[in-house]
Amino acid sequence: MHQPAGVHLLADLYGIAKEKLTQATVIETLLRQSATAAGAHILNSHFHSFGSGQGITGVVMLAESHISIHTWPEFGFAAADIFMCGQAQPLRALEVIRQALQPTSCQVQNIERGSVTHSDVAAT
Repeated sequence: MHQPAGVHLLADLYGIAKEKLTQATVIETLLRQSATAAGAHILNSHFHSFGSGQGITGVVMLAESHISIHTWPEFGFAAADIFMCGQAQPLRALEVIRQALQPTSCQVQNIERGSVTHSDVAAT
């Protein structure tokens, strides 16, 4: 039985070169590589570009949950959301993203989700 407990990373990446934030196919490849590095199992992905030189939004759906990203090239900013449960290692995924995008700074929130020992689990 697969446990719902997991780690949810919310990463705000600042100071990224504009050209790294505008190509949906490049960002999709990056997020797929980050999922693989984390030991996650990719189910599917979907990415959308808002036009030439504009930002993108996309998600890689995982058996272990998901990785998503939204970019604002005009601000050199990307918001990444990495949620993984099971044996997957979301910090490894984040490290791959950071190495590729090379932000000048990164703020990360680490949230533990779905503790199976929580009393509300049995209440439903």
